[in-house]
Amino acid sequence: MSMSALPLESLERRIRRLEDREEIHELIARYGLVMDDRDMASMEDLFTADVVLRSMDGVLNATGRSAVVDQFRGRFKVLGPSNHFSHDKIIRFDEADPDRATGLVLSHAEMNRKGQAMLTAIRYQDAYRRELGRWKFSERVLKFFYYVPAAQYLDALGPGLAMRNRAYDSPMPADWPENLPSWKHYYGV
Repeated sequence: MSMSALPLESLERRIRRLEDREEIHELIARYGLVMDDRDMASMEDLFTADVVLRSMDGVLNATGRSAVVDQFRGRFKVLGPSNHFSHDKIIRFDEADPDRATGLVLSHAEMNRKGQAMLTAIRYQDAYRRELGRWKFSERVLKFFYYVPAAQYLDALGPGLAMRNRAYDSPMPADWPENLPSWKHYYGV
């Protein structure tokens, strides 16, 4: 299909999408800063009133802004300094609702948990909603590739080691890639 055959969107709509995308990117960056700085006064502004925040390992699971903030207060009791940083982001806008979007954020974090240096690779599966004129998280699901003590980093990436979530008392399987349909198809699992 030639470019001239594609339906043209209005310039205003295209500019609005670019502005929305940039605001969502800033929201993602602010999340990391709020977590690292323990900026509780700014945390509520990241989330919609009915936000859902959970992790695939079941450790995080809260619904509603107050519950999510309380959940993080509990997490911070066992976490020392941390450094979250986001990498690539894929944002998809809802064609039926200009105030909704979804995203996948690739991320890493370095932290101190219970006095031990930890490293983690995270995929955030997000839903965003414009609330009171600002983009916020309406859902955030954390999926871990690894969450390991720094001293176990090289060991955790060895072949055939699916037990890469070692942040808790008992190691647990990683959330990805072994559970992805594309991974299973490729390896015939």
